[in-house]
Amino acid sequence: MLSIILAGALIAYALACLALFLMQRSMIYFPQPRNQTTPVMALEVPGARLNLSVLPRAGAKALVYFGGNAEDVAASLPSLARLFPRHALYLMHYRGYGGSTGAPSEAALAADALALFDRVHADHPQVLVMGRSLGSGLAVRLASMRPVARLVLVTPYDSIAALAAGQLPYFPIRWLLTDKFESWRYAPKVGAPTTLLVAQDDTLIPPASSRQLLARFQPGVARLVLIPGAGHNTISGEPAYEAALAGLARD
Repeated sequence: MLSIILAGALIAYALACLALFLMQRSMIYFPQPRNQTTPVMALEVPGARLNLSVLPRAGAKALVYFGGNAEDVAASLPSLARLFPRHALYLMHYRGYGGSTGAPSEAALAADALALFDRVHADHPQVLVMGRSLGSGLAVRLASMRPVARLVLVTPYDSIAALAAGQLPYFPIRWLLTDKFESWRYAPKVGAPTTLLVAQDDTLIPPASSRQLLARFQPGVARLVLIPGAGHNTISGEPAYEAALAGLARD
């Protein structure tokens, strides 16, 4: 009887692992519909046509923005336009988000980020790259490969694989997870001045994960700004957050 119980438990565990493996991307990506009121520019990439929420502005400076896993980046356009009045704005709707075609994956989104930067950099030699939550991993990876003028990371993580392993300690998450978003691998290669904006009361991406990422950068490259009283989804409404961004926009 005991052997039957153990065999049943092992089968149930194996099935749970299989379910996690098959459903992992549905637990990482939460595509949002297109906001029809926002100006959109298309970017053709291999296997997809991406929508960008944009605010064209002449001049050397531009901002490229990568949002969170459930974010409609179009909603961030008005505040970024106000905080960065001298920057042209390019906000990427990931594959499957905001009317973009294709399906999201770490490899695809990382390639798309490079394509967007190259498109923007051709017209604007000073490109500030900003990533929030999920998008912070794309921003770090991009900045390790391209001549980014400045890097801004909002509620960033050291590794999504590590965060998931902490939430599901009884499963071999590091083996099961395909899209690991290991920002720590790319941070040492970043040379651009980097600011990490961290929510003090973030329960989704704890400040400890952001501090682990901070330690991966070369000395003097990155600094961390803790936004007091802010949560993961409320940080952008805090005056200290806006003040920090406004200061970066003036640099």
